[in-house]
Amino acid sequence: MSEQTFTTDALDFELPNVGIGPDPLSLAEVIDASDFAVLLFLRDYHCPKCKAQVSEISEHARTFNELKTAVLPILPEPRERAADWRDNVVEEFPFPLLADGEKRVADQYDQPTRYGPVGQLHDLLGRLPQSVVLDTRGDAAEVMFTHRGDSIDDRPAAEDLIGTVEDVQESFVFDCSLVEC
Repeated sequence: MSEQTFTTDALDFELPNVGIGPDPLSLAEVIDASDFAVLLFLRDYHCPKCKAQVSEISEHARTFNELKTAVLPILPEPRERAADWRDNVVEEFPFPLLADGEKRVADQYDQPTRYGPVGQLHDLLGRLPQSVVLDTRGDAAEVMFTHRGDSIDDRPAAEDLIGTVEDVQESFVFDCSLVEC
């Protein structure tokens, strides 16, 4: 497992959305509506671990909502396959589901792959899971935490992602010269 805690500007994107919310959905819209965002870079249409992860996180949708956190699963598939995938995960899908058929956003965020050129050709073989927590409270989103999976099983649990958002939220310090403390 490769985890990084750092601050860097998030890269803007706009993708087709087959879940809750506007279609297409841009990061700019998420910034306007949320304090945080969790990007879940999934592996493939056929990946049962991805379905299990999104299903588990769906069980915590209310908590993410209370934390003003948008959960954005990103599937490296075209729109039609993403819609079919959504219908096979949970009965009522509580989040957007972004279709990244060209893998443009996955590449922007350096989603890990394995097996060299062979892994680049076939997502199920090569693509590994990645989770990114963004702080969207300012004018631009900032990457606060990245979990880059070393294997298909290496992904954070919903409670870990919630804890990360809470830690980032608690680390915010008011500047008393600007605001009465």
